Amino acid sequence: MFRIHGHVLADNKSIWIALTTVYGIGRVRSKKVLDKLKIDFMKKVKDISDKEQKLIADELKGYTLENDLRREVWFAIKRLKEIKCYRGMRHNLGLPVRGQITRKNAKTAKKLLGRSRVRPVLKK
Repeated sequence: MFRIHGHVLADNKSIWIALTTVYGIGRVRSKKVLDKLKIDFMKKVKDISDKEQKLIADELKGYTLENDLRREVWFAIKRLKEIKCYRGMRHNLGLPVRGQITRKNAKTAKKLLGRSRVRPVLKK
C-alpha cells in the first residue's frame, strides 16, 4: 500500500496514472518525476519498492500540491475579485472566464445562478 499526501494509490494501476490522484500532479508531471528518478512508469503500484516510494515522496516535496496549491488558486481568484477586474467579475457571477461566448452556450452556468444575477451583466 503506497500512501502519498493523504492518498492511498490503487495497487493495480500503473504508477504514472496512480500519481495523478494527487491534486497538482497530472500525467506530464508524473512522467517527468518518474523519468528523473529512473523508475519505469508502467510499473504497477504494488511492485514499487519501499526505497522507490521514499524517492518519489522526497521528489514531490519540491512541488506545491494538495491544500497549498488549492489555497494559492483560491487567493489568486480572490485577488481578481477584490480588484474588480473583468475576470474577477466573471468569477463572481459564475460565468465563463476565459473568453467563451455565452449567447449560445454556458446555459448551465446561467441556470445555476438564476437569471437575476446574470441579467444585469447582459444588459450593459
